[in-house]
Amino acid sequence: MAGSLKPNPMSVHVVAFGNERDGFSEDNEQSSLIWTYLGRSALISETESNLLLNSANHTGNPVFTEYQACVFGNVRLVVHDCPLWDIFDSDWYTSQNLIGGADIIVIKYSVNDRSSFQEVKDSYVPMIKRALNHCSIPVIISAVGARKSEVPCTCPLCTLDRGSCVTASEGIQLAKELGATYLELHSLSDFYIGKYFGGVLEYFMIQSLNQKSSEKMKRKESHKCHGVKPPQLEQPEKMPILKGEASHYNSDLHNLLICCQCVDVIFYSEDLKEVVEAHKIVLCSVSHVFMLLFNVKSPADIQDSSIIRTAQTLFAVNNEAVFPVSSRGSPCGPPVRVFVKDSFFCFCLSDILHFIYSGAFQWELLEEDIKKKLKDPGEVELVLEKVKCILKTPGKVNSSKNCRSHQTARPLQLCDTSLRLFFNTHVLADVIFQIQGATVPAHRAVLVARCEVMAAMFNGSYIEANSFLVPVYGVSKDTFLSFLEYLYTDSCCPASILQAMSLLICAEMYQVSRLQHICELYIITQLQSMPSRELASTSLSVVSLLRKAKFHNSDCLSTWLLHFIATNYLIFSQKPEFQDLSEERSFVEMHRWPSSMYLKQLADYRNYINSQKCHCIVM
Repeated sequence: MAGSLKPNPMSVHVVAFGNERDGFSEDNEQSSLIWTYLGRSALISETESNLLLNSANHTGNPVFTEYQACVFGNVRLVVHDCPLWDIFDSDWYTSQNLIGGADIIVIKYSVNDRSSFQEVKDSYVPMIKRALNHCSIPVIISAVGARKSEVPCTCPLCTLDRGSCVTASEGIQLAKELGATYLELHSLSDFYIGKYFGGVLEYFMIQSLNQKSSEKMKRKESHKCHGVKPPQLEQPEKMPILKGEASHYNSDLHNLLICCQCVDVIFYSEDLKEVVEAHKIVLCSVSHVFMLLFNVKSPADIQDSSIIRTAQTLFAVNNEAVFPVSSRGSPCGPPVRVFVKDSFFCFCLSDILHFIYSGAFQWELLEEDIKKKLKDPGEVELVLEKVKCILKTPGKVNSSKNCRSHQTARPLQLCDTSLRLFFNTHVLADVIFQIQGATVPAHRAVLVARCEVMAAMFNGSYIEANSFLVPVYGVSKDTFLSFLEYLYTDSCCPASILQAMSLLICAEMYQVSRLQHICELYIITQLQSMPSRELASTSLSVVSLLRKAKFHNSDCLSTWLLHFIATNYLIFSQKPEFQDLSEERSFVEMHRWPSSMYLKQLADYRNYINSQKCHCIVM
C-alpha cells in the first residue's frame, strides 16, 4: 500500500493509545476516533484515503493497526492505532519503539469507563512519561463520549458523574501531569472530529513539519561548511551474558533426608520398630513442637497450650535400654530416640517428613500421599490436623482454610523462615570452626546437605568426620561467615566488590557453584553501574579482579572483565595496572572501543576542520 503514496522526503508519525469505546463491538474500526478522522479529514487525499480505509494494514502485529495517507498534498502521514494497553506488558520493545519514533501522541479513553481510565492513569501513563523523558513531543488526551447521566454536566468541577464516569477535572489533571492538550469529544461528529480534534492534531502536524524542515536546513548548511563527513563511531561489542543458576535449596535438604547423613534423631513406633531417621536442626526450623521436644525452647518461651499439648501427646523422648545401641551419630553423641505415640501419625511419618524437608509447601501432595495410606477419611483428617498443629505458629488460630492458603500462597520456605535463626548460634550446633583465633558454630546436617566438599569431609575418612573442632585456613572469618550464611539461607549480600571476590574464592574452594554465580553477577552489576568518572578515579584494580577470576576458574567473570576492559579502553589504558596485562593484551587491543582506526579518522577530520577554519559540529 505504501507504494501508492507519492514519494516525498517529509512524513509525520502519529501514535494513538487507548480504547475510546464503552465496550467491544463487531465493528471496532468503523467507530474508532482515528478511523473516523482519517475518513472525514479534508486534508487527506480522497483517492489515497479510500484506498487506505479499504485495506487497513495490520502489518502482522495484532496489537496495533497501521494507517498511511497523504496530507498537505505530499506529506506522508503514518498512524499507529493501539487500542490495547497490553502492548506495554506483552511487547515492551515495540511500545518503546513506537513512542521513540512518534511526532505526536494521542491518548484516548471513554468517559464512561472509569476502571480503564484508572488503570491507564496509574500504570501506563507513567510508562509513557518515563519513555518521553525530556523529549518535547506533543501529547493530546481525548476524552470520548457523552457521560451516561440523567443531567449531563460539562462543568470541570462537577462531581455528578464521579461514581461511574470520568469527570472533566480528572482528565484535565491527567493532562497537566503529562503536559498534554486536553480535548472533550462528546461524539464522533464532523464538528468534534473534523474541527475540534482535527484542528488540534493538524496544528501539531504543522509544528512537527516546520521543526523537521529547520533541522534539514541546518544539516545542509553544515555539509556545505565542512564538505567532509565526520567519522562514524561504531557501537561497542555486546558484553557476554552471564547465566544464573537456579536454586536447589529445597532439593538439597530433601536429599539429606533420603541419604540419611548426619542423622541425630530416630523415630520409633509403639512396638519399638525404627520408622525413619531425621535431623533436629531441620525439624526445629519449621516447628515449635520439635523445639520443645529437643529442649531448644521451654514451655515458658512458647506460651501456647496447643503446641505444648501436641508435643506431649504425640511424641516422647526415650532413653531406656530397650532400644538397641546405635553406632550412628556425631561427635556430640548418638542420635536422640523419639517414641511416636499415635499409630496413624507414625504410619504416615515418612511422608510427613518428606513434606517438611521439601520446603513444607506441597500441601495437596501430602494430602494425596496420606489418603493412599489411610483409607478412612476420618483418620486422614486427624493426621492432617496433627501436621497443622506441628507447623502452627504460637498465638495464631489454626484452621484448614488458613493452613491451605498459607501453604499455597506463602509456603514455609525453610531458607526464609527459621534456618536463619540457627545461623552462627550454639543452639543444636555439633561442629565448631576455628578461624583467625575465633570460633564459629555450625550444624553438620546443613553443611553436608548444601556443600559436597563438606559432605565428603564429614562423612569420609578425614579427621574432621570425628572432630568437634575443625580449623579453617586460607579464608577470613568474615568471608567464611558469609559463606555459611549462604548455606543456611540460600542468599548473600556482599558489602563490596572486593568482599564478593573473596566470597567467590571461598565458594570455588568448597565447590559451591551457585554462590560463585551470585558473586559474579554482583561484581558485574556493580562495575556496570559505575559512571565513567568514578571508574577512572577508583583505586579498585579491575586487572587484579581479572587475574583472580582466571586463577579461581571463574571463566564467565574473566571473559566479561576482558570485554569490560576493552570496551572502556580509553579509561583503563591510562592506569598503571594496564601494563600488567600479558596474554590478555592482544584480546583487549583487538576488541578495544573506540577502535584505533576510528581515533585515526577522527584526528584526520579534526585536522581538516582546523585547516578550513570552520567550527566542528562533532567536537
